[in-house]
Amino acid sequence: MSNPPPRPRPIKEPSYLDVLISLVVLIVSIGGAVSLFGLNAIDGPVQVALIFSTMVAALIILKNGHPWSDISAAGGRAISSIVSAVFILLAVGALIGTWNMSGTIPTMVYYGIQLLQPNWFYAASALICGVVSMGIGSSWTTVGTIGVGLVGIASLLGVSPVITAGAVISGSYFGDKTSPLSETTVLSAQLAGVDIYTHIRTQIWTSVPAFVIAFVIFIMLGLRETVVASLETATDLAQLNQLFWITPLNLLPLVFLVVFSIRKVPASLAIMSAALVAGVLGAIFQPQAILRFVNDPTLGAPLVYIKGIWMALANGYQENSGIADIDMLLSRGGMDSMLYTLWIIIGAVTFGALMEEFGLLAKLINPILYRAKTTGLLFATVIATAIGLNITAGDQYIALVLPLRLFRIEFQKRGLSPQNLSRAAADGGTVTSPLVPWNSCGAYMAATLGVSTFLYLPFAIFNIASPILSLLYGITGFRIARMPPISNPELAPTSEVKT
Repeated sequence: MSNPPPRPRPIKEPSYLDVLISLVVLIVSIGGAVSLFGLNAIDGPVQVALIFSTMVAALIILKNGHPWSDISAAGGRAISSIVSAVFILLAVGALIGTWNMSGTIPTMVYYGIQLLQPNWFYAASALICGVVSMGIGSSWTTVGTIGVGLVGIASLLGVSPVITAGAVISGSYFGDKTSPLSETTVLSAQLAGVDIYTHIRTQIWTSVPAFVIAFVIFIMLGLRETVVASLETATDLAQLNQLFWITPLNLLPLVFLVVFSIRKVPASLAIMSAALVAGVLGAIFQPQAILRFVNDPTLGAPLVYIKGIWMALANGYQENSGIADIDMLLSRGGMDSMLYTLWIIIGAVTFGALMEEFGLLAKLINPILYRAKTTGLLFATVIATAIGLNITAGDQYIALVLPLRLFRIEFQKRGLSPQNLSRAAADGGTVTSPLVPWNSCGAYMAATLGVSTFLYLPFAIFNIASPILSLLYGITGFRIARMPPISNPELAPTSEVKT
C-alpha cells in the first residue's frame, strides 16, 4: 500500500519581524557596500548585497510555508517584467558606441560648445532636455542621447559635468512626467482610472513649479561660473574637427531617433535602429575614425568597417588622440558597458517582487495607512511609500503601481478624486527613481551619463522638489480635487468631480 502524499505546510502570514529582518539586511548590506567601496560600490558590491538580501527574503518566505516553486515563479515574473528595460539598456550602450564613432556626439559637442555659454549652460541643459523629453515621451532616451552630448560639452567647456547631469535628469523627468506619450504617465492615469489629460493637468500644478525652482537654481549656479572660452577649449574644438568630419549630416541618426520615437516605435527597436544607422553613416562620413579604431591593416573595405561597427556596438568606441578630455569623452559605450547596470536591476527587481507578492510590503504599509487619519497624512503616506519602494524594490514601476493599487480605495472612501492619487504616486514614485543608485533608473542614469548617482543627486533639483510640493499640497489642501465619498469603492466606477 502506497504512502499518502505529504500534506502541504500551512502558509503563515508574514510577521513584523519578517519584514524588519528583510529591510535591515537590505539596508545594512547596501550601507556596508557603500561605506567600504565608496563610489565604486555599484560596480559589483551593491549587486552582491541585493542578491544576498533577496536570498534572505526567500528564506523567510520559505519559513512561512510557501513552496520554492512559488518563490521561483515570482522571481521569473520579476525578470520577465524588465525584459523591455534590458533591451533598452543594451540598445543605449550600442547607440553611445556608434554615435561616438560616427561623429554624432562629437558634432553635438562641437556645435554645442559654440552655441551654449557657460553662465547659462545648466539652465539651457535642463530646458533642452525638458522640451525633447516632452516631445518623445521618454526620459531614458533623452538622457541617452541629448544628455550624453550635454555632459560631454560640459567636460570640454570647463563647467561641472555633475551639475550638468543633475540638470539633464531634471529636464528629462519634467518632460517625461508631463508628456502624453510617456508610458509612466499613461500607466499612472490608467491605474488610477483617470483620463490622461486630466492626470497631466493635475500634475502640472506640481511639475511646473518644481521645474521653475530647478531652472532658477540652475541659472544661479551658472552665473557663479567664471569659465570663459579658453585656449584649451579652442584646442579641443580644433582637435575634434581634425579627428572627425564635422557636418550637420552627422546628426541624421538623432533625427531618425526622434521620428521613430514620435511614431511610437518601441524604444529598444528605435534606439537600436538609430545605433545601426549611425554605424553605416560612420563608414560613409568617418572612415578614418573607424580605421583608427579597428587598427587592423590586414582587413580591407568593407570588412574593416563591418568590424568597426560590430566592435562599437559590443564594446564601445575607443579614441586615442592623446588629448585626455577628448579621449575620455569619446571612449565610451557598447552593450558590455551596461552589464553592471543589468546586474543591479535584476537583483533589485527580484527582491522587490518577493517583498510585494508574499505580503511583506503590505504588512509594513497597512498599519501606516490605518494611522493616516488626515488628508495630509494620507498624501504623506502615498509619497513615502513610493519613495520607500524605489529604495527597497529598486524599480520605478513597482514604486508607481503598488501605491496606486494600495491607496485607490482609501482615496475613494475619503472623497478624494483619483487624479490626486495619480499625481502623488507619480511625484513620489516616478521622479525619485533616478535618485537611488541601485534603482533601475538610478543605475541607468549613472551608467549612461558617466556620473555617479551619489554625485548628481543634490543637483537633480526637479526630482527633489516635486514630491515636496505634492506633500505641501496635500497638507494645505491646495489644488486637491474632491468628489462624493463612495461607501463601497469595489463596486463603484472611478469618477471625478471638479472643484
